[in-house]
Amino acid sequence: MTSERVQITEEKLLSDNWYILKRFTFNYLGKNGQWTTQQREAYDRGNGATILLYNPEADTVILTRQFRLPTFVNGNSSGMLIESCAGLLDDEHPDDAIRRETEEETGYRIQSVEKIMEAYMSPGSVTEKLFFYLAHYTADTERNAGGGIDEEEIDILELPVSQAMAMIKNGDIMDGKTIMLLQYLRLQQLNQN
Repeated sequence: MTSERVQITEEKLLSDNWYILKRFTFNYLGKNGQWTTQQREAYDRGNGATILLYNPEADTVILTRQFRLPTFVNGNSSGMLIESCAGLLDDEHPDDAIRRETEEETGYRIQSVEKIMEAYMSPGSVTEKLFFYLAHYTADTERNAGGGIDEEEIDILELPVSQAMAMIKNGDIMDGKTIMLLQYLRLQQLNQN
């Protein structure tokens, strides 16, 4: 892995217990024309996808709530986090992966998804790129049990969009991908009026 300004000189595996953590030593060409040697760690957990299920007739969204250990150890007293449905791609095309994750987590069987953006969520230390989606659902959308698989224990929440937006403001929704999707939806609504 090299470019005109970056030359990786060493790649060291630090951990592969859950995902992969590596330390990279690299030469970097600064704007001043000088090369410097730097080290950074990068956590590779694969790419993922996230989706906001929206019912335009009822003006509601489907969100999930589940325990997230990293939030617990960083001050979230219950460790529970309200989020948009999401998951890793697992070598699938993002469109297929998000439809699978939607059914596993929420039970909704969604056929048509709209990709709205791609974003790196924590580029200072994590390699993951997220693919963001929006899909419509109705009371008639085919649905199974949902709630996750294996050890996942996922609550499914159906909320008015106005309530979800208020939950961002009061701190009940603190997940970045969810905030981005809800704000995207709100901007789309405002542009239609």
